[in-house]
Amino acid sequence: MARVLVPLAQGCEELEAVTIIDLLRRAGIEVVVAGLAPGIVKASRGTQLMPDTTLAAALLEDFDMVVLPGGMPGAQNLKDDARIIGLIQEMAAVDRYVAAICAAPTVLAAAGVLGGKIATGYPGFLEKMNLTDVTLSADAVVRDGQVITSRGPGTAMDFALSLVEILAGHETRQQVESALVRA
Repeated sequence: MARVLVPLAQGCEELEAVTIIDLLRRAGIEVVVAGLAPGIVKASRGTQLMPDTTLAAALLEDFDMVVLPGGMPGAQNLKDDARIIGLIQEMAAVDRYVAAICAAPTVLAAAGVLGGKIATGYPGFLEKMNLTDVTLSADAVVRDGQVITSRGPGTAMDFALSLVEILAGHETRQQVESALVRA
């Protein structure tokens, strides 16, 4: 079974965080939710989220994928945490998946893993970084090798379902999506 780490920073986008966690768990994927610090994480709209563990404890474990929810100032808090930058770099170095949505692709850029890739994110965030070696896309979800990015809260379900398909296959994605009654 695939193992996924979802780090939560104060000010994360709750719709993105909960959608990612929920849909991956519906697919039978083991998800570990880790707060940057001990205790409750207060999301960008005031929702309080209780992580499973701390990032310090999670870093002692092994994961197949790391998924970063966006939101502000959550994405900035992730980018400012040297442990997150190091983790993203380590995952990329061993050809594991790194994924980010909304403003969080800026964390991937700061970690240096977007170079030579196609990526997307919340409008304006990646553009402000003047990333000359990144091809920016307006697609809802973009996968370039082991890097998966998405636009924002409105694309969170498509993003999470794409992650399910990558980790558990097309049939599992169809089963999860069918049960959601999206159409």
